[in-house]
Amino acid sequence: MAATLVLNPVLQTRTVTQDRRRWFALGVIVAAQLLIVLDATVVTIALPTAQQALHISQANRQWALTAYTIAFGGLLLLGGRIADYTGRKRAFIIGLIGFATASALGGAAINQGMLFGARALQGAFAALMAPAALSLLTVAFTHPRERALAFGLFGAVSGGGSAVGLLIGGVLTEYASWRWTLLISTPIAIAAALGAAAWVHESRATGRTRYDVLGAITSTLGLMALVYGFTQAAPAGNGEGSRWGSPLAVSLFIAAAVLLVSFVLIEVRSSNPLLPMRVVRDRNRGGSFLIGGIVGVALFGTFLFLSYYMQQTLGYSALKTGVAFLPFTVGVIAGSFVSTQLLPRFGARLPMTLGLTLAAIGMVPLTQLGPTSGYWSHVLWPQIIISFGLGIVFGPLTSTALVGVDNRDAGVASALVNAVQQIGGSLGIALLNTIAVSAFTSYLVGHAINPRTNPAGAMVATVHGYTVAFWVAAALMASAAVVAAVFIRVRPEQLEDPHRV
Repeated sequence: MAATLVLNPVLQTRTVTQDRRRWFALGVIVAAQLLIVLDATVVTIALPTAQQALHISQANRQWALTAYTIAFGGLLLLGGRIADYTGRKRAFIIGLIGFATASALGGAAINQGMLFGARALQGAFAALMAPAALSLLTVAFTHPRERALAFGLFGAVSGGGSAVGLLIGGVLTEYASWRWTLLISTPIAIAAALGAAAWVHESRATGRTRYDVLGAITSTLGLMALVYGFTQAAPAGNGEGSRWGSPLAVSLFIAAAVLLVSFVLIEVRSSNPLLPMRVVRDRNRGGSFLIGGIVGVALFGTFLFLSYYMQQTLGYSALKTGVAFLPFTVGVIAGSFVSTQLLPRFGARLPMTLGLTLAAIGMVPLTQLGPTSGYWSHVLWPQIIISFGLGIVFGPLTSTALVGVDNRDAGVASALVNAVQQIGGSLGIALLNTIAVSAFTSYLVGHAINPRTNPAGAMVATVHGYTVAFWVAAALMASAAVVAAVFIRVRPEQLEDPHRV
């Protein structure tokens, strides 16, 4: 008995310490996820200034954004598998250090090639860091309520980080320099790496650790070709229409189709597949991946056109535009806290369906925008409804994508969560931009408007293009709600153990 009395305080101290380390680790992981999501948009508002400073051509300026997206989306599956086999903590720290280095190189860029290369390097290290982060989160939190809170915070950052990036990009560009939109990531990533070394526990997959090299090559090149193909199909921004039928775009789509079909065939036959088909065949995980991709298409396109609308139609500055997106972040955070209450009680189906339905409803008022519409009357409230709905969705979406997955597949499943959203966002920008430009051109022709002699009419046509794109985004959100209602069947008890089927 005496021995027991002596040992209990020690055991309690260890338990408290481990509990604190787990929550400190959550802070580090969330900070890393914020960096990943933020850097996809933080350069957007700073791009005009960077373009002028580095003498970047109109045709090449897109690479400041797409170099990051292509590298990130294309390498995520490989990054997830590397994290599984080499150790998720190790991969996470290496990713953070590499990300910090790439950010410093981008901030110090002396020409466009250096900037584009640094952005691609950021994306590559983010592809290593992102799946490792989500896998570590899955291992650290297994209690239902704690897990719901952890994934809710992670989901809030994933959904609201893009809007935060727009805000920070506007502030830094206005008061410091466009270079600081990249340089600011360096100290944050280094601090996160030090925190990870101190508080994050290592985990890795067991069993055979051979890499599916051929699968890695075909999937990476296939995803890169797909993203690049949609980028090339989008309007060039010099007055011409979409380029869906251009030789380069068509060639890239054909190459993407061949490579991705080859990848699936390789994975079915491989003894050590990069993407085990068991990960996506489950109805819950497959449904969540599909929903993530659809939301990415609609959300990134919405950011794009709201940014254009506020700057070009309402006449907002870069800083004011960034501030105007702040309610989106607040809405996502509020929705994520509601999600943490719903998920342990009702499972994932109800909050996901409810949140996506709210997001679709919030999109509808944006389809009624006009050249004289005001921010407070026509933009603010739809933005809050959309963001609140998505805040309810992101936590259950992330959690569902990992329910029932084997420990050896946690990294690749985590990679898919990010990959579908990132690639969906890339495709959404290209697809919705093409739709908006086509609607703009049709309106000009149908109403016999000459943009040079009738700028007011041209502005009406421009906003008409935005509203058509918003209708498509609303339809996409509604279709995602249908997918959630039909496919998602995760019960509360399944969330207690991330590996329970």
